[in-house]
Amino acid sequence: MVFNSLSYLIFFPVTVLIYFALPWQRARNAFLLAASYFFYMCWNPTYIILLFGCTLITYTDGLFIDIAKKEKEQNVEKHLRHTGPKIAYVIITLITVIAVLAWFKYANFLTGSFVAVLKIFGVTVNIPKVDVLLPIGISFYTFQALSYVIDVYRGTISAERNFFRYMLFISFFPQNAAGPIGRAGKLLDQFNHKHSFDTERVSKGLMMMLWGYFIKVVIADRLAILIDQVFNYYTAYEGLIPIIATVFFGIQIYCDFAGYTNIAIGSAQVLGFELTQNFEQPYLATSVADFWRRWHISLTSWFRDYIYITLGGSRKGKMRKYFNIMVVFLVSGLWHGAAWTYVLWGGMNGAYQIIGSILKPLREKILCFMHINTASMGHRLIQRIITFIFVDFAWLFFRAHTISAAFGMIRQSFKIFNPWVL
Repeated sequence: MVFNSLSYLIFFPVTVLIYFALPWQRARNAFLLAASYFFYMCWNPTYIILLFGCTLITYTDGLFIDIAKKEKEQNVEKHLRHTGPKIAYVIITLITVIAVLAWFKYANFLTGSFVAVLKIFGVTVNIPKVDVLLPIGISFYTFQALSYVIDVYRGTISAERNFFRYMLFISFFPQNAAGPIGRAGKLLDQFNHKHSFDTERVSKGLMMMLWGYFIKVVIADRLAILIDQVFNYYTAYEGLIPIIATVFFGIQIYCDFAGYTNIAIGSAQVLGFELTQNFEQPYLATSVADFWRRWHISLTSWFRDYIYITLGGSRKGKMRKYFNIMVVFLVSGLWHGAAWTYVLWGGMNGAYQIIGSILKPLREKILCFMHINTASMGHRLIQRIITFIFVDFAWLFFRAHTISAAFGMIRQSFKIFNPWVL
């Protein structure tokens, strides 16, 4: 079931009516859990096993970590002895959950890359492809579950004792397919409170959903027709057409993703729940770093909190900081898709930030020497245009089927100058 389908337009109002008709919060949570599992099973009933397995493993691990933590607090000697088991629980969970994600999402990519490397050295190996369908939302709910385990380990939250409430946290239907990625510290507690039917809140939620449907169905889906045609048959198009298609893709992917997010946030708001804001006018960013503070905020903050900071962040010198930034963006690229085009896209965004940081003192000196008012509207407009050009150029590699196809589109753009196509 997708948000922009007739099925969801029937499922959602029925769910809302029954939810608010139930008098007890436990009954409401039980119904929401059943509705969420039904929503997910509409994609493929078999994969509900993966969702439940991820939930069970991370819930159990959270309890083990909490028990070990309490034992440490009771006795200093036990604190020293139980440091190992506590981190072991986290490592086992990380390996298990990431291994499942890797099998379904990256098995063919990894084996294909391995075969390609061997072929360079003259070795031919035939490894059959894994015939498996990628489970919907697996990248989102696994990251949400992992953040819960890490937060329990760090002590920022306590382990959830109620298994069914934790099941609802992982499977909550507005966000389990396409985000935003929820944090236990913000979302879990909301299932403890009874939400009344508030006309103003419901109205705002419905307006958020309507805006999401508009930018998804009216803008993104219409742009996709032109974009798919040009990217699928790029050799037939020259000059400004590949450039226009790339610019349009920057708009399409925003409207597509932000549209889904707005529908998710609006759906949750109607029910009385507050999800994480995921976009904040990203194309008004004045730098690539600023863009990533505004784009897919729940994922960007996840990588910052659980990878970048864990690697040392900016605390261990500039070179280590640049290394950490590049690792984060390469992983981010791979998270978005199992292809080298996504890895290159991530690497480009990481390189943008590293180069921007290195050149920042020089830029400031030039601006000061030329007496340019950095707070002026004109300067900010130029910054936004330049930022969009860099970001959109990287989107070309994100959208292209292969890296060679992306470079092919670049070559096609320089063949002729045809402004009349506008």
